[in-house]
Amino acid sequence: MIVGTAGHIDHGKTRLVRALTGVETDRLKEEQARGISIELGYAYAPLPDGGVLGYVDVPGHEKLVHTMAAGACGIDFGLLVVAADDGVMPQTREHLAILGLLGVARGAVAISKADRVDAGRVDQVRADVAALLQHGPLAGAPMFATDATADGDPGVAALRRHLEHEARTAPGRDAGGLFRLAVDRVFTLPGHGTMVTGTVFGGRTQAGDDGARLVLAPAGTPVRVRSIHAQNQPSPEARAGQRCALNLAGTGRDAIERGDWIADARAFRPTRNLDVELQLLDAAAATLGNWAPVHLHLGTARRLAHAVPLADAGVAPGTTGLVQLVVDEALCAAPGDRFILRDAQASRTIGGGRVLDPEAPTRRRRSPQRLAWLDGIAAMLDGGGLAALLRDAAHGIDEAALVRLASRPPGQLELPPDARWLRPRGGAPIAIADGPRHALQARIEQALADFHRDAPDEPGPEATRLRRIALPTASAALWEAVLDELAAAGRIQRKGPWLHLPGHTVAMDADDAALARRLLAALDAGGFDPPWVRDLARIEDAPEERVRRLLRMLALQGEAHQVVRDLFYHRERMQALAALAVGLACDDGAVAAAGFRDATGLGRKRAIQLLEHFDRTGLTRRVRDSHVVRADSAWLQALGTAADPL
Repeated sequence: MIVGTAGHIDHGKTRLVRALTGVETDRLKEEQARGISIELGYAYAPLPDGGVLGYVDVPGHEKLVHTMAAGACGIDFGLLVVAADDGVMPQTREHLAILGLLGVARGAVAISKADRVDAGRVDQVRADVAALLQHGPLAGAPMFATDATADGDPGVAALRRHLEHEARTAPGRDAGGLFRLAVDRVFTLPGHGTMVTGTVFGGRTQAGDDGARLVLAPAGTPVRVRSIHAQNQPSPEARAGQRCALNLAGTGRDAIERGDWIADARAFRPTRNLDVELQLLDAAAATLGNWAPVHLHLGTARRLAHAVPLADAGVAPGTTGLVQLVVDEALCAAPGDRFILRDAQASRTIGGGRVLDPEAPTRRRRSPQRLAWLDGIAAMLDGGGLAALLRDAAHGIDEAALVRLASRPPGQLELPPDARWLRPRGGAPIAIADGPRHALQARIEQALADFHRDAPDEPGPEATRLRRIALPTASAALWEAVLDELAAAGRIQRKGPWLHLPGHTVAMDADDAALARRLLAALDAGGFDPPWVRDLARIEDAPEERVRRLLRMLALQGEAHQVVRDLFYHRERMQALAALAVGLACDDGAVAAAGFRDATGLGRKRAIQLLEHFDRTGLTRRVRDSHVVRADSAWLQALGTAADPL
C-alpha cells in the first residue's frame, strides 16, 4: 500500500512521516534550511508480515499544489494532517478535494501538534474535520491526535497500527494489464546510470526482460530495465501498486522528465485531445465555458489546456459533465486515469475526474454517435466489459486500439458473446459486435441491389467502386474482412474484379450470344495482340456497331477487357498480362513501360495502353514514370497470388 500525506503548510506532515518511519523525507538543503517541503519526499516502513508500506510526503504550500498533485496521483490511502492549533486551513480543503477527485476512497486523519493545545481544542478540531469530510469519500475516517516530537507518542503508535492493518487488508491492484509507471523523479546513480522512480499504475515488468517492449512515452524511445527496486527493496519485478525505482540501460537522464511514462509500447498513443468526465467543484468561480484556459494535472504531468464542454450549457459548479481537453503539448493517458484541473492562474483547484477517450477527435465532438461512444467507455470503466463499447462502434475496433482502451494485452481481451474478431487479409484483427457487422453487410447488399437496378446490363461494380458507394468511411481492412465474409457465405459473388448479388446476370438473345462466343474465341486466339473491332466486324461480316456493343457487354460481364475504344482483350489473356506486371513489380518494386514492353513482346504504345488500363481498373497506380501494384487490389485475389508486390 502507498500512503500519501495531504494538508496545509507547516501542519507537520514531514515530521509525522519521520515519526512513523524514522526517515527524513526533506532531502534538499533548501528544505532543511527553510523547514518546509518543496519536493516530493519518500519513505518506507517494514510491515510485520514482511511487506513494505510506502509513504509519499507532499508539500503543503499553495504554490506547490502542482507538486502535491503529482505525488498523490498513484496513492492508495490518504493521510490528511491537520494541526490542532491552526485547524482546517485553505490547503487542507484543497488537498482533500484533490484526494477525492483522484479517487482516493480510503484514508485517516492525523491531528498533529496535539501537545500545543488543550483537550477541548482537539475535540473542536475533530468536529470541524468531521464536518469537512462528511459529504466526501473519506467521511467517517478515523482520527488520531498525535505529537510527532515525542518518542513513543501513543497517538503516533495508534496511527501506525491502523496503517499497518489497512495495508494488510488492502485489496491488491490488478497486475494483469499493460505495464505503466508514471515518472515523478529522474536522477543518475554513480555506477548504475539513469534511475527513474514512480508509481506503477498497471501491469508488471521484469528486470532484464528484453522482450518486454517498453518505451519512454510520449517520446516513444525504446528502453530496457536493467534492475528494479520495489518498495525500496531489490526485486526481480515491478508490479501495479508499487513505488518502484527502475535502472534504465542506454537512456540518458536528460531524455526523461517528470510527467513521462515508462510503459508497454502498446499502452499509449501521444495525444493532445482527451475526452473526459469532469466534476467541477462547488468552489469553482463560474460555469466552465467553451475554450476556457485551465491547468491540467494527469499522472505526474502538468500541461496548459483549453476546455471544450460537450454540452451547450457548459459545466456548472457542483455538477459533472463531458468535456474535451485540448492540451498545448502532447501527453499520454489511458481510459480511467484520474486528473486534476486548476484555474488559468493555477491559483486554485476547480475540478477533476477521469479520462474516457484519450484519442478524441477534433471534429464532430458532440455528435450523438460520439456521445454514445463515450457512454460505452464509461460503462467499460464501471465494470461492464466491452459489450457497450462494441455496441456503439459502427466500424468495430481494431486490436491495437482496443488494447489501448482496455489497457490489456490481446490475450486478455474478452469479447462479449455477440461479438467476434474479423481477420482481414494482411491486416490487424478487428473486434465487432453482431449488430454493427450485420448493418455493414446490409449496406453492401443494398448498394449492390441499387447498382443492379440502375445498371442491369452491367455485371456489377469493381470492389473499390462499391466501397465508395456503400462504406466510404470504412478502413480498407474492415472493408476486405466484411466483403470476404459475404463472399464466403455466398451472399455476394465475384466475377473477375466485379462483384454482384447471386442470380444477377446480363442476358443476350440467341443470335447475339452466338456471335459473342465467336468474338471471344477470336480475342483468345489473338493472344497479347487481339484484333480490333473493325477487323472482327470484317471477319464476322457484321456491323462494327453491333460488334462493339457485344464486346462491351462481354466486358461488363467480365469475359473481356476494353483497353481503348475499339481494342478488347480476352479475360484470360488480360489475367496473364496482369500476372506479368505483378511479377515485374515483385522483382523491381514497380512496373516500367520499357520492362513491360520487353516482357510482352508488344510495342511501347500498346504496353503503355495496357498499363494505363491496369491503373484504371485498380491493379496499379502511377507513381511518376512507373506503376506500383496496389496491395488491396481485387486483381491479386483473382490471380490467386498471396505475394506482397510492394
